[in-house]
Amino acid sequence: MRPPSRASAAFTIIELLIVMAIIIVLAGLIIGTSGYVQKKGARSRAEAEIAALSAALESYKADNGIYPTSPATESLDPTNTDSNAYKAASFFLYGELSGDRNGDGTADAPGSGGAPSKSYMPFKPAMMNRNSMSANAGPGNPVHSIRDPFGHPYGYSTSKAANPASNVGYNPTFDLWSTSGDKEMGEAPELYRQRWIKNW
Repeated sequence: MRPPSRASAAFTIIELLIVMAIIIVLAGLIIGTSGYVQKKGARSRAEAEIAALSAALESYKADNGIYPTSPATESLDPTNTDSNAYKAASFFLYGELSGDRNGDGTADAPGSGGAPSKSYMPFKPAMMNRNSMSANAGPGNPVHSIRDPFGHPYGYSTSKAANPASNVGYNPTFDLWSTSGDKEMGEAPELYRQRWIKNW
């Protein structure tokens, strides 16, 4: 019996190409799945943060008799798909729930702003939009808004509470939402809003 020749023991080009094609297909599946898992994780985190913000708002109301409201929150339309329009209302909400009304990262001294400062929710650095990506707050890097896991400000509106007869708004107390990412190219506003994470 002869030992096998070198030619029969080696891989052919066709076999190598098939193995490479299988590896490429598997890598594509893994990358696609990991992107889906990341989006799912971000949605879960946004849902948890909205629940935590809602609980903090209930504590605020228990102490103050009303939910935090300002001209910015009363004029914000919850159907607005431009997340840049949320910044003023989101910053106001941050100030009222954290006690840091000037956005410098520290709670205001008791009595400033007409009421003692109290923190109703501890904000993690990842939840705060700042001038730069640095987690450090200060005069040069103030907080601008509460950031959702997708990098956009959370929406907070009290327009329905301010004007119950109006068609603007959904809840008679407050509307709180995340746009859950960017609008896709050519996506209709109503379909985009269906993907939002919201308290209504």
